Amino acid sequence: MDVTATERALLAALADGLPLHPRPFAALGERLGLSEAEALETLRGLQERGVVRRFGVVVRHHELGYRANAMVVWDVPDAQVEAAGRVLAAAPGITLCYRRPRRPPDWPYNLFCMIHGRDRAAVLRALDWAAESAGLREIPREVLFSGRRFKQRGAVFGPASAGEGTWTSSTAAS
Repeated sequence: MDVTATERALLAALADGLPLHPRPFAALGERLGLSEAEALETLRGLQERGVVRRFGVVVRHHELGYRANAMVVWDVPDAQVEAAGRVLAAAPGITLCYRRPRRPPDWPYNLFCMIHGRDRAAVLRALDWAAESAGLREIPREVLFSGRRFKQRGAVFGPASAGEGTWTSSTAAS
């Protein structure tokens, strides 16, 4: 899908979020040499083409007191993984849930979820509740608590290198 230079500039400007301003799209447009109407129309075009699907909020959970988190990896039978994934995705405390391919013989896990809590005990309580709800109590799993946060930010996409038309995930620090 082709993206114009103006659309690329708008996407890059949106990567850091909307400005805290009474008219955020006017402020955004001004930064790009666009009117508020032009910025909104460009964004509308990106949405209509499916380049932008939605706007959301990225919450920095650590700053809100949620200091413990764990990636839980499960070895769910293929016949159960779809249903289990749906239940986990809806469970309180779980912020991400993905199915991924196994990498035998060393990595048998195919369902991954991230659980956040104020402390380790809260994460483990959420895990117990989720495992019971999804019928995964007896399913092999590993609980991988985070040790240190190096980066946290929402998905950001930008040019692979200056002047290129391809886009890759950004590595900018948070």
